[in-house]
Amino acid sequence: MTWAPDHPLDMLIRKLESIAHLSAEERRAIAGLPTLVRLLKAGQDIVRDDDRPSQCCLVLEGWACRYKLISQGKRQIFSFHVPGDIPDLQSLNLKAMDHSLCALTSTKVAFIPHHSVLALTARHPRIAAIFWRDTLVEAAIFREWMVGMGRRTASQAIAHQICELYLKLKAVGLAENHLYRLPVTQSDIADALGLTNVHVNRVLRELRTKGLVTIVGGTLRIHDWRELTGFCEFDPTYLHLERQAA
Repeated sequence: MTWAPDHPLDMLIRKLESIAHLSAEERRAIAGLPTLVRLLKAGQDIVRDDDRPSQCCLVLEGWACRYKLISQGKRQIFSFHVPGDIPDLQSLNLKAMDHSLCALTSTKVAFIPHHSVLALTARHPRIAAIFWRDTLVEAAIFREWMVGMGRRTASQAIAHQICELYLKLKAVGLAENHLYRLPVTQSDIADALGLTNVHVNRVLRELRTKGLVTIVGGTLRIHDWRELTGFCEFDPTYLHLERQAA
């Protein structure tokens, strides 16, 4: 369940290969990108709303999230990001950030200069297409989250998110046997789904009572995948996974 990359960009390669095929030449080209690796504390912003970044951020270890603060300091989380994700890839073409990105946990990230990514995609059009595919998958995930907040019950929305995170982590070798580390807090889940902490706590108790999931020491175990996916009507098609991690 714990897979450690030998090179910072191995995690990006593993993520991209979960949604598309990479040739040996393309893998070497990605591995040749320059990176600056940094360790961030939980809650530390990576890039802020209105910033004009000159580099992309690759999550190597830990979890990050996209978010926006509204009146009275209320936070809306738009997405969770796990190792292998480049959550600000859109900054290559959208020069000003319209939301913030922060570390949810102690997180290791690699910063990659925009000019290096653009040069890579100019030399390797298929890699550009795969990056484009990755942003389209992110858009598909956003749509599912909108359905969850707008039309699913709170129990279904949380169950759906649990299933999504399992498959995303499994795709990069960080989950197996329906078990994965879930370091986010109930407050984070509440901010992602427009719920209260109390409501999230109640739903997690309900899912445990039904024998579907348990969370012990930050580790989430899915006890009945078929029952859980049926309960929340989870269809993984929107993740567009080509293959799971070996």
